[in-house]
Amino acid sequence: MSEPLVYLNGDLTPLSEARIPVLDRGFIFGDGIYEVIPIYNGKPFRGAQHLARLTRSLAAIGIPDPHDASEWLALIARVAEANGLSDQMIYIQVTRGVARRTHAFPTEVTPTVLIMTNPMVLPAAEAVAQGVACVTMEDRRWLNCQIKSTSLLGNVLAAQYAAEHSATEAIQFRDGWLTEASASNVWVVRSGRVSAPPKDNLILEGIRYGLLEELCAALDVSLETRRISREEVFGADEVLLSSASKELLPVVSIDGQTIGAGAPGPVFRKLYDAYQAAKAAL
Repeated sequence: MSEPLVYLNGDLTPLSEARIPVLDRGFIFGDGIYEVIPIYNGKPFRGAQHLARLTRSLAAIGIPDPHDASEWLALIARVAEANGLSDQMIYIQVTRGVARRTHAFPTEVTPTVLIMTNPMVLPAAEAVAQGVACVTMEDRRWLNCQIKSTSLLGNVLAAQYAAEHSATEAIQFRDGWLTEASASNVWVVRSGRVSAPPKDNLILEGIRYGLLEELCAALDVSLETRRISREEVFGADEVLLSSASKELLPVVSIDGQTIGAGAPGPVFRKLYDAYQAAKAAL
C-alpha cells in the first residue's frame, strides 16, 4: 500500500513529509478542535451533522471557520479519493495557528488545517455477537466536554485505564451520575426503554445521538435523555456504546459484574440492524 496523502494548509502531501511548526498552538496548548467522519463506500456518513459539530466547536473556542460546508465536503472528497479507500475514517483538525507562545489568543493568525484518513477498522464480529467488558472510573475531565477539543489528556488517561484492565472502555461517572466513556457515548436499556445522559457540557454529544433518536423513533422504541445513576447502569437490562469507529456495541459486563443476561439484548440487535441498514442506504 502506498503512503497516505494528507491535506495540510492547502496542499496534498505524503504523511511522512507533512510538517507543522513547533509554535503551532495545537502543539503548544492543545488549542484546536477535531472531527472524525466515517466514509462508507466512498460517501460520508452523517457528514452534515459532523460538519455542524465542527462549526460549533470552532465557534466555542473562538477560531474562525476556515471553510463553509461545501468547501469542507470538497476537501474531504479530495483526501478520500486521493487515498483510494472505499471505507475509511476522515480526521479533520483545526488549530488556532502559529504564533508566539502566550496564553491569550493571538491576533492576525491563520488557522492550521489538517485532513488525513485511515482505513475503516470496525469492531470484530465476535465483539458484536458476544458483547464487550468495560470498567468504571470517576470523570475528572474539564467542564467543557461538549467541545470536541484536541486537548484529550483526560480521555487518554481513561482509555489507558481501560486498556490496563483488559476492557473495551472506561465508563465515567461524575458525582455518581453517568457521563460518557473515554471515546464513546453510553446508552442504558431497561424494560425496552433507552436512556442516555443529557446533551450538556458534561459529555460530547456524539453524532450517533441524533442517529439513534431517529432509529428509535422508526422502530417505536422509547428514548429519553436524562440523568442516570451509577446504580441504574449496573441494574440495566442492556448497556450500549456508540461512536463513529465502534458504531454500536453491547456491553455485557462492567467491573466484572454481569449486565442483564450477560449477552447482547433485543434492543441492541434491533438498533444494530437498523444502523447497518442506514449505512447501506447511503
